[in-house]
Parts: sequence; structure tokens; C-alpha cells
Amino acid sequence: MTYAAVAAQAGNPKAARAVGTVMRGNYDPTVPCHRVIRSDGQIGEYNRGGPDAKRTLLIREGALRA
Repeated sequence: MTYAAVAAQAGNPKAARAVGTVMRGNYDPTVPCHRVIRSDGQIGEYNRGGPDAKRTLLIREGALRA
């Protein structure tokens, strides 16, 4: 799901940047914030190890290919 899609699901389709800000500050391991990507299809940042860690998790879950 993209940041914009998460914002829309939350009721404010224009709040994609706010979603990114919330995700950046989230360190709760029960919230799968690594599954949120940019609207242009790029991985984006990840506050628990950067884009490489995010990519690794997505590959492990089968959402991306190695």
C-alpha cells in the first residue's frame, strides 16, 4: 500500500506526508510500517534500518523478488 492509500483509508486522501511522518516516528514492531511504499513504486525510507532493511523484509514476505 502507498502512503497516499494509507491516508485515504484513514479518511484524508491528502495526508500522505502526514502518514510518512507518523511512520518515521513509529518504532512499534507490531505495526508493519515497512509495507508502506511511495506512490512512484520506490521502496522509500525505513526507520529501522533504511531502505535495504525494508527491501529485505518485503522480499522475505514475498512482496518483492530478490
